[in-house]
Amino acid sequence: MTAKLIDGKAIAAELKHKIKAATQMRLATGKRIPGLAVVLIGDNPASQVYVGSKRRSCEEVGFKSVSFDLPEDTTQQTLLSLIEGLNNDDEIDGILVQLPLPAHINADAVIEHIAPHKDVDGFHPYNIGRLAQRHPQLRPCTPKGVITMIKSTGIELKGKEAVVVGASNIVGRPMALELLLAGSTITVCHRMTQDLESHVRRAEVLVVAVGKPGFIPGEWIRDGAVVIDVGINRLADGKLTGDVEFAAASKKASWITPVPGGVGPMTVATLLENTLFAAEHLHI
Repeated sequence: MTAKLIDGKAIAAELKHKIKAATQMRLATGKRIPGLAVVLIGDNPASQVYVGSKRRSCEEVGFKSVSFDLPEDTTQQTLLSLIEGLNNDDEIDGILVQLPLPAHINADAVIEHIAPHKDVDGFHPYNIGRLAQRHPQLRPCTPKGVITMIKSTGIELKGKEAVVVGASNIVGRPMALELLLAGSTITVCHRMTQDLESHVRRAEVLVVAVGKPGFIPGEWIRDGAVVIDVGINRLADGKLTGDVEFAAASKKASWITPVPGGVGPMTVATLLENTLFAAEHLHI
């Protein structure tokens, strides 16, 4: 068996095309364009790349993009005051504070200070709670993007045995909630899981998000499984690779995401999707 690629770039491009068309329709009917504020603190190279991609994507679809690049020593109170102002800005539909934040800033306090209806990252406890209660509003971008990718294959998630490896607040935990919402039976594996191999081997749908190159041996993949590799790791030679042994896994899976070009582009496109949703439904 040779797995088919789930092309995140192509799916994201199609989604952005739809978002651009919807934005033009808003303008044609006299409504304002959606606005996204992106806040970056410090000069973390990876964060700068991610933020740059998000800002360019805003331009592609015709959104208003407002950027705040703050120094590493920015105080927590300064950041909270900025967020407060954006919460009250009627032209801003989404607020994104790029993580990770410097050690002296409490990320939880920052996330909770963003108004839930402008939390386009979907990290606020209110939005996670709505997802848990099966009434999602603004959904975490990476997990929601993964669901979009799986749906593109035509695979029915209802009743599937789904395994999520990684239990972070950003990916693993909300990913489990998304799969549960879709009707799958969920197992979440983490650093205290015993016999990880046995869980991975029975997964019909496998999502891996641990940030360790080649962490899941391809030999563990169940025949015909759908494999979603969220990890993106830079090797010593500069190449990017995922958390799953791609070559070996491709021989057993039915569908698999590449790294790069898989989940990453979908995360950015879903951020735009969330911003449009906020503009259309939460800020009328």
